[in-house]
Amino acid sequence: MTVRQVVLFPDQRLRIVAEPVVAFDETLRTLVADLLDTVRAAPGIGITAPHIGVLRRVVVLDLPDGSGPRTYINPEIVSRSDETVRQEEGSISMPGITEVVERAARVRVLYRDADGHERMEDAEGLRAICHQHEIDQLDGIFWMQRLPALRRSRLKARFKKAGRIGTE
Repeated sequence: MTVRQVVLFPDQRLRIVAEPVVAFDETLRTLVADLLDTVRAAPGIGITAPHIGVLRRVVVLDLPDGSGPRTYINPEIVSRSDETVRQEEGSISMPGITEVVERAARVRVLYRDADGHERMEDAEGLRAICHQHEIDQLDGIFWMQRLPALRRSRLKARFKKAGRIGTE
């Protein structure tokens, strides 16, 4: 297993819609293991294959709830609650920068596991937030795009001031 280089904002690869996984093989299992090693080294709680420059629909969540890491291949949100929650979010592609984002409080996610078996998960709390955040990333939507323009501009300025980005 390997810690991979994280793609940093404003790299345009973070805005590309990831392609579905079609082969559930050893290459996929290696990618999943690398994603887990990378998110733990970051440190973070969620990562997508695009975060390491692989444009495939793969998510690994390793939440602090003690449930252990979980892998989601080709995930899609099939339903969302009308109720919303506000949660501080950030990205391993934009280290050190966070902001409060409003999202659905609960989601139902259809996905495949690393062996290709179809699964369904109902999630709430942090797991629901993470599903929405990471599936947005798979769809080429960087988390800051969920913020009003003024807050987004301020975050970019903070990140640039910290010496972490050039221009977008």
